[in-house]
Amino acid sequence: MIKSTLIKQLELENKYLRKQLKKLTEENCLKNEIVTQQSKMASMGEIISNIGHQWRQPLMEISTLMMNIETKVKFVGSISNEEILETVDKSNDIVQFMSQTIEDFRNFFAKNKEKEYFYITKQTSLVVNMIKSSLVSKNIKLNIIIKNNSKIYGFKNEYAQVLINIISNSKDAILSKNIKNGQITIRIYEKAENSILEIEDNGGGVKVKPIEKIFEPFFTYKKQDGTGIGLFMSKLIIENNMNGKLMIKNKNNGACFKIELPLSS
Repeated sequence: MIKSTLIKQLELENKYLRKQLKKLTEENCLKNEIVTQQSKMASMGEIISNIGHQWRQPLMEISTLMMNIETKVKFVGSISNEEILETVDKSNDIVQFMSQTIEDFRNFFAKNKEKEYFYITKQTSLVVNMIKSSLVSKNIKLNIIIKNNSKIYGFKNEYAQVLINIISNSKDAILSKNIKNGQITIRIYEKAENSILEIEDNGGGVKVKPIEKIFEPFFTYKKQDGTGIGLFMSKLIIENNMNGKLMIKNKNNGACFKIELPLSS
């Protein structure tokens, strides 16, 4: 009788524990989904900002072309067909460039959940083309040093998103500390069967201890409008989704992020 009662009690406790475990699992899944969605929104905001920088110069060029035509018509009284056709050709080239920019950004956010082989330099070039205008507008110099064109296996769009998150973090560090002659250096090389990509800035370094704390979810460091999820999601992508490592250390006059991924065979 006592044994039967104990068995029933254990069954009830096990049932309760299973119920609690299911509840906690569902809550954790919901939290992860919220963090993921917030990360996507933060990245999208950064991307939209970069589109604005990418388009500013082309729009000014089109405006200049139109003003030249208007000036000649008003003050000269006429304009040749050759000049009009030349202006149309130049405008079409600029519009084509702007259209390609949108295509690049659209592909960047494409839902690609399958791993594939890709070259590090190609994804890096894609990212550089998307963000270089925003860096130039802030007088930040971008240096790129390539020793190896590594081929890896993973999620190429997510990898590009990680690069944007880290470079944006470096840019914010430089701007927040009013660093003159701001610089961000990207190095790509191979070591011990791994592809290494380093992003180093001269933004004064990270004063948080331990320094790995910046990878914690919702941690922000001297950034008024930051979400605190960019670096957390970056580490999650590299280490959980691509079997790599994302590390940081202070080096020289700034921070140095290091992405390490296994080379594909």
